Amino acid sequence: MSSDFLVSRPHYDSRAVAQGILEKELPVKPEVPQLSSGSATAGYRSAKYTPAEWFSNYHTILQQAGTDCNGGRTIQRESKTLYQDTEAETLDTQADGTRLLGNRLQEIHYWKSELQVHIDRLRVDTESLLALKKRLEKALDATETPYAISTDNLNCRARRLGPDLVRDSVEEELLKEVDLIRSVQALLKRTTAQVVSQIKMNREAKQTLELDWSDKYQAYNFDENSGRYSNMSPDTRHHPSSAAMQDQVSNCTSWTKFTQDNLSKALQEEQTTNSLRLLVERVLQETTEDLTAQCSRVDRAFSQRCVELIEAKTQLEMKLAQVLEQIGVQERNIVALQQAIHKKEAPLRVAQSRLYLRSLRPNMELCRDPPQLSLEGEVRQIDATVASLHQQLSEARGSLSHLEESRITLEKDINCKTHSLFIEREKCMTHRKRYPAISTLSGY
Repeated sequence: MSSDFLVSRPHYDSRAVAQGILEKELPVKPEVPQLSSGSATAGYRSAKYTPAEWFSNYHTILQQAGTDCNGGRTIQRESKTLYQDTEAETLDTQADGTRLLGNRLQEIHYWKSELQVHIDRLRVDTESLLALKKRLEKALDATETPYAISTDNLNCRARRLGPDLVRDSVEEELLKEVDLIRSVQALLKRTTAQVVSQIKMNREAKQTLELDWSDKYQAYNFDENSGRYSNMSPDTRHHPSSAAMQDQVSNCTSWTKFTQDNLSKALQEEQTTNSLRLLVERVLQETTEDLTAQCSRVDRAFSQRCVELIEAKTQLEMKLAQVLEQIGVQERNIVALQQAIHKKEAPLRVAQSRLYLRSLRPNMELCRDPPQLSLEGEVRQIDATVASLHQQLSEARGSLSHLEESRITLEKDINCKTHSLFIEREKCMTHRKRYPAISTLSGY
């Protein structure tokens, strides 16, 4: 062949050809009439490989295939080493995660148990405070009876008569009792307010602990379920976004500090509750003792006053009997004096008549003889006796008047004492028998 006309052939990637995939399809160009190389090649494509190209082509393919096989074996060895190493590392990491979850479960269980203990304590403390609050309210209600009794005693004793309306020891003790009851009522009201405030604080602390306990309960269940997951678990899913670090989450230090602060607050409320419970018990005991002691003092004063009234009334009645007796004697004495005066009238008339008749004697017969002197002396004696009898009668009547006044005074005073004794013994002391018992004053 004198001259060869070579035409360009499309380029193929031998690796792609070996894989049966074309790297890139070239755009189809319109066929252009090619020049023929001669009559021997008439009707056949003239663009054929040369032998050198043929040998070069399959040698290239062989080399590329050998290179690819070596690369594949290298990748297989590396892959085997990689998945074996990663398998062990993944299993170790998973075991560490499971172990850490177990440790976390123990830690959550510990703090949850501590929270439960203090929740139970706060519940018990709150119930005890509620019982003390009820006792305080009952004790406060119980003080109304002593207050009503004391004020009623004062009002009753204000109705005493005359000189018996005196500010004695009974009235002073009653006034002290009224002041004591008022101060006790004020103290019980303040203590009740403290108890109500502490109950509120306990409930708030208990609610905080319950919320923390509830969160830890849920976290414990989540971690427990997480710890039960394994590679064979059928309910595991892909959650790619859960592996990202979340913002505004607590760390271990703040997590522990949060629970410790809650427990510290609860412990503080428990200590305050214990102190307040002791205070309430002491207040109830002391107020009961004070009211009981003052009641005893008032009762003793009433008893002493009744003894004094009975003694005074007895003495007055004895004196009244004496006065009545003297009045009777004096009345009889007056009658006797009047009769004595009346008896002196006849002798006096006789003596005066004799003197009158003898004064009619004539001349020298009108003589002061012994009969005349005797009659004159008799008249003077009778006049003096009558005068002394009148004087004695006047004194007897004055004495009788004084005795009557004493009788009236004694009777009035006896009536006062009787009235006062009725008030003290029948009104006041009988009413004081309704004084509350010690258990009632203590709020039971």
